[in-house]
Amino acid sequence: MALAAKHGVKILAVTDHDSTDGLAEARTAAAAYPGMTIVPGIEINCDVDGAEIHVLGYFVDLEAAWFQEFLREQRAERRARVHRVLAKLADLGMFVDADEVFALVKEGSAGRPHIAQAMVHRGYVRSVREAFDRFLHNGGPAAAPRRKLAPEQAVAIIRKARGVPVIAHPGLANRDAMIPSLVDAGLAGIETFYPEHSAGQTRTYLELCERHGLVATGGSDFHGPAVGNSPRPGAQTVPQTAWERLRDRATELGAAVVG
Repeated sequence: MALAAKHGVKILAVTDHDSTDGLAEARTAAAAYPGMTIVPGIEINCDVDGAEIHVLGYFVDLEAAWFQEFLREQRAERRARVHRVLAKLADLGMFVDADEVFALVKEGSAGRPHIAQAMVHRGYVRSVREAFDRFLHNGGPAAAPRRKLAPEQAVAIIRKARGVPVIAHPGLANRDAMIPSLVDAGLAGIETFYPEHSAGQTRTYLELCERHGLVATGGSDFHGPAVGNSPRPGAQTVPQTAWERLRDRATELGAAVVG
C-alpha cells in the first residue's frame, strides 16, 4: 500500500491468484492513505490447448461459503502442482525443497513465481524471467500438468459470485479468437491497458470492447519486486473512465461496489 501510494495510485485492485486472504490487511493498510480505493478481486488460472488463460473477477462476494471452498480447492491443486514441478526440476539436476518455496508465500497461493525465486536463490538461474523462459513456461522442461479449468467455467464462477469477469492480459496468450465465446459465457471485460501489450494490441482490445459491449480495464500486474511482472504499482497508466465503467458494470451485475 505504501509503495502504491508513493507512485500515486488511487484505485488499487487486489487480485491474488486463487485467494482473497490479503484483502482485509490491504484495506486496513490503505486506510493510512486518504483517497485510495481498494477494489476486491481474484485471479483464476485456466487452461486451453497450448496456452494458459487468466480470468480476473472484480467485486466478487468474498463471504460466499461455496466460493471460498472453490478457492481452497484451487490452492490445494496449486500446492500439488508445486511438488510436481519440483520433481521435474530434480530430474533436470536442480534440487529445490518444497518448504523453501512455500516459505516465500506471505499470503495467497504458491506458484511458479515462488519456484522461480527459489531457483534464483539456489543459483540455478540469474532471474525469475530466466527461470520461466528456460524451464517453467507452458510446455517447458519443468512444466507440470494440473487439473483443467476452462476459462468459460471461471467466468461462470465469477458471475455466480456476483463479480465482474475480465480476461487478463490476453496479448500474452495469443488466443483472441476465443473472446467471442467467452462473451457468450458472460465475460464482461478485457484487460486492455497492460505493460506488455503493444500499441496495436491495445487498439485491438479497445475495438473488441466496443464491439461486444465490454469494459476495457487495465493494471500493472505488480506481483512484488522479486517477481518481475511489473516494476511497480501504477507502472501502467489506466484512464479514469476504465474505473468508472467497471464500477457501473459491477452495479449492473448486482455486486457490492466500493468507492
